[in-house]
Amino acid sequence: QTHVSFTDIDKIKDALSSPGLNSSTVDSLVSQIEQHLTGVVEPTTATKLVDVLNNFLNISQDLVTPVSKRLISIVDKIALQLVFPGSSINITSPALALAVDKVNYISFSGAAFGVNMAASFQVSLGSSSVPSENSIVLPASVVNDLSPANKDLASRVQFNFFAKSSLFVDSSLKAKNQSLVSKVISSSVSNLTLTNLTDNVTVILKILPIDNQASFGSFKCLFLGWKYLDGNGGWESNGCSVVNTTINHTICTCNHLTSFAILMQVVNQNFSQEDTLILTFITYIGCGLSAIFLSVTLVTYIAFEKIRRDYPSKILIQLCAALIFLNLTFLINPWISLYNDVPGLCISVAAFLHYFLLVSITWMGLEAFHMYLSLVKVFNTYIRKYMLKFCFIGWGIPAVVVAIILAVNKDLYGLQSSSKYPNGSTDDFCWISGVVFYVTVLGYYGIIFLLNISMFIVVIMQLCRIKKQKQMGYQRKITLQDMRSVAGITFLLGITWGLAFFSWGPGRVVIVYLFTIFNSLQGFFIFVFYCAGKENVRKQWKRYVCCGRFRLAENSDWSKTTTKKLKSKVSKQGVSSSSNTSIQSSGNSTALLVSNDYSHYPNGNGIVFKEKNDFSLVQPNGGVPLHDVSKIIPTKNSNSEHQQASARKTSKRGSVHFMDQ
Repeated sequence: QTHVSFTDIDKIKDALSSPGLNSSTVDSLVSQIEQHLTGVVEPTTATKLVDVLNNFLNISQDLVTPVSKRLISIVDKIALQLVFPGSSINITSPALALAVDKVNYISFSGAAFGVNMAASFQVSLGSSSVPSENSIVLPASVVNDLSPANKDLASRVQFNFFAKSSLFVDSSLKAKNQSLVSKVISSSVSNLTLTNLTDNVTVILKILPIDNQASFGSFKCLFLGWKYLDGNGGWESNGCSVVNTTINHTICTCNHLTSFAILMQVVNQNFSQEDTLILTFITYIGCGLSAIFLSVTLVTYIAFEKIRRDYPSKILIQLCAALIFLNLTFLINPWISLYNDVPGLCISVAAFLHYFLLVSITWMGLEAFHMYLSLVKVFNTYIRKYMLKFCFIGWGIPAVVVAIILAVNKDLYGLQSSSKYPNGSTDDFCWISGVVFYVTVLGYYGIIFLLNISMFIVVIMQLCRIKKQKQMGYQRKITLQDMRSVAGITFLLGITWGLAFFSWGPGRVVIVYLFTIFNSLQGFFIFVFYCAGKENVRKQWKRYVCCGRFRLAENSDWSKTTTKKLKSKVSKQGVSSSSNTSIQSSGNSTALLVSNDYSHYPNGNGIVFKEKNDFSLVQPNGGVPLHDVSKIIPTKNSNSEHQQASARKTSKRGSVHFMDQ
């Protein structure tokens, strides 16, 4: 065997550092190395060659690009032709590291290679113990699944690490608004081409700082393919996928061996650092206010039994509880992210945040489904254990989703970073990453959003239908009432969350501001429309909470007057005593869609809803049965018991929320 010997390595190094260096000189120097690299390479020679190649990485990009493919081939040849005592060897320089591990296919159990940049470019080589960033792990099947002929050739596993990516420039990336955001790591088994591996190779690469902090993007795992750019090589992603991405590194798996790197698909945020700071303040202030007012709403509905007898109120209680937990978990998340070194802490908080987000979305969907039953399924539809089934769906399905993710790969939850503030600090957050976010959050909400927007359209149609029955003299009051009803439904069903689907293009900044304001204050708006804005809730506050002249007595003039008017109205319609009992059984239910005929109630407290059979129902607290036919059609006394039994089954579900004005 001939041994590679360079007597003029120092001359090559001097030529690379000369001020008159040009492309022809670089090409000539590379040719000199290729001509001599024809025999086995001793460790001392390999060290000198790696040092020379390190100098190539430091010259101008314009000079190194034409010879980049040849230089990569030289690195591979050095590792392939290197002879050394022992089972492994590694050679390092400031920008290039090379390692070779001798293997026996009979006893091969896998191999791993890693570089610790913080520890003076320290290389680790073994079967499992490698740094958590800038590493590659090969499964045993890489060698064990080879054909018998290839197993005889598989005498060594080679690893390379390039701290500079000047040899891997792909001119097509810039046009696609993409850029490499990691170092480059590669591996090969002898000189074999390995594809469609049984078990994937795991690659972990540290994410480099992003130059343009006004941009963000999605990450892709790439490998170097030589069929692109006229054979000069280009990056592609076939066979590679992202497992997890954090603020520090990205984990990938690939079904072949070659050179790997991380690419970021850059998306212009159109946000300045000042916008980011303002949006952050709005978010945390809004979430704090929402948590407070949601708590007031929850305590109010739990404390006063009279306003939580019907299903809409019980569903609202569940939604408020979910949103409270969501807001509180969100508010403590940045503080928890400071203790990322505590094992499992950030993962737990991210999982809880994901869970409560899914729970909140689910209960918004259940609100819409209940409205569907109340407004569309307008006849007696009795559902056994109605609220129990709702609770199973609202709290159970999100738990199953999160449990599956934790069981499959708990590392999908972890520390994330979105952007930088004007002072340079990063926005660290415990959250979910990768494609799972798009499926379980955006995809899940997208389905619920379609349901909710459909229900929203039904409500608007009902409002328009009822509006035609109004007296023209009260048109201004009716329009205001309708607007408040629509606004309340919008926040109750989380329609404003759908702004996320439109946060692109020239109006992105405005949309994101609206999204942040409306959704961070969702709890506050729910309090305004479904607690403070409801007459029966204010009545309970005045009766049990207020003191002095603000306190409402049990037998107040207000209560007597409205009760008298209710009896008078029902008497005029000739309703039997049994039917009247059925009407009052749903008196605690409230409705979203009612006729605002104020002719009978000058003070605006009464609500009139007129059915197609011209039978009007009036309730002092604004509650109206929307679909329980058995309760609104007068019947004979002989059937009164049957009617009352039917009413007991349906009265709780017979209406949906309405904001008493």
